Amino acid sequence: MSPLPPQRLARAQGAGAGDWLAGLPALVEKLLGRWELTAERVVAPGGRSSVLVLVREADGGRAALKICAPDAPAALEEAALRHWDGLGAVRLLRSAPEDGALLLERLHCETSLRSLPDAKAMLEAVSTARRLWVEPGPGHPFPSVEARTGRQAELMRAAGAGEETGPLVAEALRTRAELVADAGERLLLHGDFRQGSVLASDAERAPWLAVGPEPVVGERAYDLARLVRDRLHDLVASPGAAAITRRRVTRLAESVEVDPERVRGWALFRAVESGVRHLAAGQRTDGEMLLEFATWL
Repeated sequence: MSPLPPQRLARAQGAGAGDWLAGLPALVEKLLGRWELTAERVVAPGGRSSVLVLVREADGGRAALKICAPDAPAALEEAALRHWDGLGAVRLLRSAPEDGALLLERLHCETSLRSLPDAKAMLEAVSTARRLWVEPGPGHPFPSVEARTGRQAELMRAAGAGEETGPLVAEALRTRAELVADAGERLLLHGDFRQGSVLASDAERAPWLAVGPEPVVGERAYDLARLVRDRLHDLVASPGAAAITRRRVTRLAESVEVDPERVRGWALFRAVESGVRHLAAGQRTDGEMLLEFATWL
């Protein structure tokens, strides 16, 4: 099996998660023994907030063992996957949220919607998202879009008040306040829905299934907003990028019959929030790209 932790995960988590990273090999071995699994390989480069180990179950079935970092607790993801029960999303087989561990059905982790031409990928993405947007049920544990973006808004005020980003941050905060003031829908959303979070599947129920939710309850326009900036590097290099972006907003909104202005507004807020966060982390190229994208909306 490949070394643990993968380099991308170690870089992203940094020194603050040193004890957790050092304990990953022992944690994986414990879970393999508890669930009678045989490890095949660690997926690399992998994610920034979890590690994925491809495994075989005792009966020979193929599965994937996901272990979430302490700052990405598994309990909400577990709750969302149980609620969807395979409808549009990867199926949960077992869980140990106290260890941040989820045993998932095996998908083709190397093949996401990004492998398709963009127009086809967007159609498949919307089709997948439609299946995820369901009532969250009584007594659900999921935060609201208002609560999650409220915490982000506070951080944006603190980090993005400089001369360079101040006006754009102010516009994004004003737009968010207007959106949450009259939001009507309260559906379970993926929360980080993009082409890269939809993987190819051999399951008969669907050829593409969503993974890695950061579940929230709110309106569909919030989930569409992250799709608007998909393949951002390609978009930036395209002539007429601003016009392409605005057409994307319209098409995505029309595909699910929501107000384009709400998709545009959430796309603006989420891009500025992400841009400010990247700048604060010293990732200037990505931060500036995200803020430039926000000016096109």
